[in-house]
Amino acid sequence: MTWLVRQRAQWGQASVEKMLGALPVIAGFCSRLRIRELVDAACPVRDTAELTHGQVIEALVANRLTSPAPLVHVQDWAGRWAVGEAFGVEPALLNDDRIGRALDAIAPHLDHLAGSVGLAAIEAFGIQVTRLHWDMTSISLHGDYEQVEPGYARPRFGHPKDRRPDLKQVQAGIAVSGDGAIPVFHRAYDGAAGEVGQVIGAMQGLQKLAGPQRMLMIGDSKLVSYANLAAMTAAGVGFIAPASKHYISAETLAGQKITHAARVDYVAARDEGKPVGRRGVWHVRDDVMTLAGPRKKDPVLRLRRIFVHSSARAQAAATARTKKLDRARDDLARLERGLGSRHYPGEQAVADRITAIGRARRVSAYLTAVTGTDPDTGKPTLSWHFDQQVLDAEAATDGWYALLTNLDADQADAGQVLCHYKGQEAVERRYQAFKGPLAVTSLYLKNNRRIAALITVICLALLIFCLIERQVRHALAARGQAKMDGLYAGRPAVPTGKLILDALAGIRLIPGTGQSPPIIPHPTDLQLDLLDLLDIDPRDLR
Repeated sequence: MTWLVRQRAQWGQASVEKMLGALPVIAGFCSRLRIRELVDAACPVRDTAELTHGQVIEALVANRLTSPAPLVHVQDWAGRWAVGEAFGVEPALLNDDRIGRALDAIAPHLDHLAGSVGLAAIEAFGIQVTRLHWDMTSISLHGDYEQVEPGYARPRFGHPKDRRPDLKQVQAGIAVSGDGAIPVFHRAYDGAAGEVGQVIGAMQGLQKLAGPQRMLMIGDSKLVSYANLAAMTAAGVGFIAPASKHYISAETLAGQKITHAARVDYVAARDEGKPVGRRGVWHVRDDVMTLAGPRKKDPVLRLRRIFVHSSARAQAAATARTKKLDRARDDLARLERGLGSRHYPGEQAVADRITAIGRARRVSAYLTAVTGTDPDTGKPTLSWHFDQQVLDAEAATDGWYALLTNLDADQADAGQVLCHYKGQEAVERRYQAFKGPLAVTSLYLKNNRRIAALITVICLALLIFCLIERQVRHALAARGQAKMDGLYAGRPAVPTGKLILDALAGIRLIPGTGQSPPIIPHPTDLQLDLLDLLDIDPRDLR
C-alpha cells in the first residue's frame, strides 16, 4: 500500500496493555513443582509481610524465562508484564532490596530446595531418573569479591569455559535425566574447585533422587579417577565415561582396527536428514582393563573398556590437521623469505619465531627445524620438515576413543554403552540455555551468598524451560507428530523451550477495571495450539 499524504502522528493516552506471554504457563508449572510452597516452608516470613519469599522466587523464575534483567530492573519488568495478574504479586513490591532479602533467606536451604523441587518434578511429570548425565561449567563474575561468606561457593580464578581468565568465577554442576534431558539436580561450587573431586558428592545427591532403583551416572573424562570409580562401584551405581590419555595411551588407540570392531546401528541427530552414504558411522570393540588404587591395599578395579571409532570424528581430525599444517607451512615460508631482514636479523630471532609458529599452529610435535648462520653472508639459515612418522602415528588414532564402564555385558552390550553415552550432549545443550536465553552470564551481585541463591533460581527456571519443551513434545507424539507447523519463521519445526516461549511472547493482557475482568486479545492459532498442548488456559489467573 502506498501512502499519498504524509501524516503527523499525535500523542495519545498511554497504553494500558501489559505483556502476558508465557506467564500463565510458567505460573502453572511453578504450582505443579510447588516452588512457592517449598520455599515458604523452608523460609517463613512474618504474618505482616506483604510478600512471601516464595512469591519473590517465583517472580524471579518468571523473569528469567520471559525477559531476563538485572535485579535492579525486575520491578520495572514486573510493571510492564502482567506479573500481578499471573502470580498475584504487586509489581511495586519487587524492588532490588526485597529480592536481595529473598535470596539471602533461601541461601542456607539451597540443597534442600534443589532436592525437593527435583523430587516434585519427578513425581508430577513421571520423569525416569535411572540414567543421569552429569557435567560442570563455569560462570564468570564481574567484581573482586574479596570478602566472602563461608559455606557458599567462593568466587575464585580458575579455568573458565568462556576463556575469560581475567574474571573470577564460580562453577555449577547439573545432572539431566536421560528422559527428556530434564535438569533434576544442581549444585554450586567454588571457582577453583576441581571437577574430579566433586563427583562423589554429586553421586550421593543423585542417589537420593533416584531412590532404591539402580542408577546409571554418565559424565565426561573428569568422572574418571580411582576414587570416583571405586565409590560408584561400592555404592552400586553404574557409570559410563570416556577415558583420558592418562588412562588410555595414544599407542593403545593407534593399535585398534576397524576390522576387529562391530558396526553400531546408531544415527546422530545431525545426520538424520542426510543420505545414508553421508551419515557418520560408529564401530565398537569390547575389552577389559584393570585400574589400581594409589595404595597397595586398594582393591584393583576390573572395568569394561569399549573402544569406539567414529568416522565423523576421524574426518574432522584429519581436516583439522591438514588446515593447521597448511597454515604452519605458510608461516614458515614467510619466515624463510624474511631471513636476514630487520625482523629476523639473526639465528635467535628465527628460533624464537619457529617456537611461536609451533605453539600458535599446534604443530610443535611434528615440526623439526634447524637454524644456523651462513658463514659467507652472516645471514641466518633455516631448514625444516614435518616428521612423517609422528604424523602417521597421530593419524592412526583419528576417530578412536575409549569408554569405561562397570556395566555387565548382559546389562548393556558395547553398542548400547555407546548409545547411552551419546546422551551426554544433552547436558551441553542445557548449559547453552543456562548461559543464553536465561542469561546467567555477567552476574552482578553483592556477595557470594546471593550468587549461590541466584544460581538456584536460574536452575529452577531451566527446569521449567525443559519441562515445557518435554510436555509439548510428548503431547505432539501422542498426535503422531514430531514438528509443529509455523513454529520457526513460519515453517514446521521440532519444538524447543526457546521456540515455545518465543511463540507465546506476543500474548497481551488488558487489565480489568472495577467489576470488569481482565481481557486477553485473542491469541493466534499457533499460540492456542501450544497452550492446548501444555494444558494451560491463560484466562485462569491467580
